[in-house]
Amino acid sequence: MKYVIVLGDGMADRPLEELQGMTPLEYAETPAMDQLAAAGEIGMVHTIPDGMSPGSDTANLSVLGYDPKIYYSGRSPLEALSIGVDMKQDDVSLRCNLVTLSEEEERYEDRKILDHSSDEISTEDAAVLLEAVKRELETDGYHFYAGTSYRHLLIWEKGSVIDLTQPHDVLGQTIGQHLPKDHILREMMKRSYDILVSHPINLERKKQGLRPANSCWFWGAGTRPSLSSFEEKTGLKGAMVSAVDLLKGIAVGASMKNISVPGATGGLHTNYEGKAQAAVDALTKDNCDFVYVHVEAPDEMGHQGSIEKKVQAIQFLDQRVIAPIRQGLEQAGEEFRMLVTPDHPTPICIRTHTGDDVPYLLYDSSRIQQNTWKYNEKEAAESGHRISKGCEMIDYFIQK
Repeated sequence: MKYVIVLGDGMADRPLEELQGMTPLEYAETPAMDQLAAAGEIGMVHTIPDGMSPGSDTANLSVLGYDPKIYYSGRSPLEALSIGVDMKQDDVSLRCNLVTLSEEEERYEDRKILDHSSDEISTEDAAVLLEAVKRELETDGYHFYAGTSYRHLLIWEKGSVIDLTQPHDVLGQTIGQHLPKDHILREMMKRSYDILVSHPINLERKKQGLRPANSCWFWGAGTRPSLSSFEEKTGLKGAMVSAVDLLKGIAVGASMKNISVPGATGGLHTNYEGKAQAAVDALTKDNCDFVYVHVEAPDEMGHQGSIEKKVQAIQFLDQRVIAPIRQGLEQAGEEFRMLVTPDHPTPICIRTHTGDDVPYLLYDSSRIQQNTWKYNEKEAAESGHRISKGCEMIDYFIQK
């Protein structure tokens, strides 16, 4: 038996008037997922432990079977694992987003945050901008590391795990009250704006109608993580297919294989087919038992507040990832179980994460059922199936 989880990041949502009272998942054309739902099981799962922040970090740990209350030590340290940063025990890692701030105000504190991703800036352009910041701001106790797209790191030696605001939680808001209380971090963010606002790359982005990446934004502080081996935990040799440093870092911490897919960006126009083929190859040719395929696009479109693009992201996931994975495994003659789920909702109406239950779909090629379900939040809730502790879903999935 082979096992595959397809994780549509932030795919769950709330009913929208613009979609006749349907969610984007309910409205989208998803024949592949609906066929699996009719032959399998749907239900709801509570991925975010009560009292914890509804982030992709806590949620994906939960889906992989790691109780966030035990294993979570901050988001940024997991990304540090992916980048290859060798954190010391007293280091603190912080996410360093390259964000877009409004530019018409005189004071930095009066600016508004317009985009947490700077129009999903390319990794190549972002690396050049981060290097400019690094030259001016890096000191013996503060070190910058380039990641993917807008997602980068700051390592603070002998630092403190302090409370910092996630940029996607305050989109459109004046930033003054959301800046770090730590004086050095706050001043670094202010100085980063002065360095980046007139950088040639940002001037060119404006000419092209793109948002400039004109400031650093620190958040997600944490200490070095310690995860147990996924194979020791489940008995399955696992692999991760993701374009996002967070998921790659979780895979490193869990001693899973990381599979890099050319053209996988974490955005709407990522290499969906490449991810699907990588999953099939890992399960049929590379001796893996389990693959986790993470697709970031629905979450990014939720943060952007774009109904049309979120629906499109869900349809791409259905037609260009789930359908070819099923076809590839069936053609290879493999019996398999597939779990499709979001990690958390990213509702269009608020453009950030919530800790609400999410719908799951579980299909077993060796136990075809006959149902009339379609895969969406409404029907999953009506099914009567609910997993109250997300980190227990992996055992239910593999029937351990």
